[in-house]
Amino acid sequence: MGKHDDCVFCKIINGEIPSAKVYEDEHVYAFLDLSQVTKGHTLVVPKTHTKNIYETPAEVAKEFFARIPKIANAIKKTYKPVGMNLLNNNEPPADQSVFHLHMHLIPRYGKGDGYSANWTIHEKEYTQNDLQQIAKDIHDNVPQ
Repeated sequence: MGKHDDCVFCKIINGEIPSAKVYEDEHVYAFLDLSQVTKGHTLVVPKTHTKNIYETPAEVAKEFFARIPKIANAIKKTYKPVGMNLLNNNEPPADQSVFHLHMHLIPRYGKGDGYSANWTIHEKEYTQNDLQQIAKDIHDNVPQ
């Protein structure tokens, strides 16, 4: 497993920094986020150090994402949230502050529960032709 001496999540995985462990297996480690945006807010991290989604090998991604439903369902069973947000930030402009891939599982308990994801909708700014061109541009860069 990858380990970076200056990575706080690697230190948590290796037991050098205490955490409230939710789940662990050979591929992932899940623990409560100290901020607890909502009760049960959990971070899931791959044990293999990878900076972000861009640098994640397919095999690491496969094992990492395969565990998300299992952990999300455990939170759902425990606290009965009315919904859940999954949040992954990549690079500082997207608010990534720890540079080890991680997924936030944020249980939702209704309006005013402490979490909000507000964005501006630009639907009227893009025609169907614009959307088709954007989709083609992205498609052309998907590795075959």
